[in-house]
Amino acid sequence: MTPNETRRLRLREMSPEDLDDMADLLGDPRVMEYYPRPKNRTEAAGWIDWNVHNYAEYCHGLWAIETHAGEFIGDCGLTWQKVDGTPALELGYHVKSSAQKFGYATEAAVACRDYAGSHALASRLVSIIHQDNRPSQRVAEKVGMRLDRALRHASPAHLVFAMDL
Repeated sequence: MTPNETRRLRLREMSPEDLDDMADLLGDPRVMEYYPRPKNRTEAAGWIDWNVHNYAEYCHGLWAIETHAGEFIGDCGLTWQKVDGTPALELGYHVKSSAQKFGYATEAAVACRDYAGSHALASRLVSIIHQDNRPSQRVAEKVGMRLDRALRHASPAHLVFAMDL
């Protein structure tokens, strides 16, 4: 299952056929500015494999975002991460550089937030965001999350935004 379609977008499971788009997305220095480095093609293939595994194990993961016309926009979805040493359901998103600042990340994130709530996947949703990544922080805030200074991620450079579902 995937989140419901939005006014402009649909989310679908990634597959190996998405390698070119995912390699471009995850290899873009602008998209990956707050990661240690952009990913190479092999790492992008691993990213797809990780999500395919997540779909099989949890019935969710990061889904490919595309317009209704089929244009690839990025990825967005739900993955299990560690916060304060315990599993937490994270809402994550990446949007290709040419599609940023059009509200796509927020639109897809709202669909994923609603999916998590309607499927009772967790009682709380988090987003782990680099302290300097204001655009991603704004997306988290727009979907209803707030900075939770009581929660810690293993990386001191990352903040945890959270909301109850």
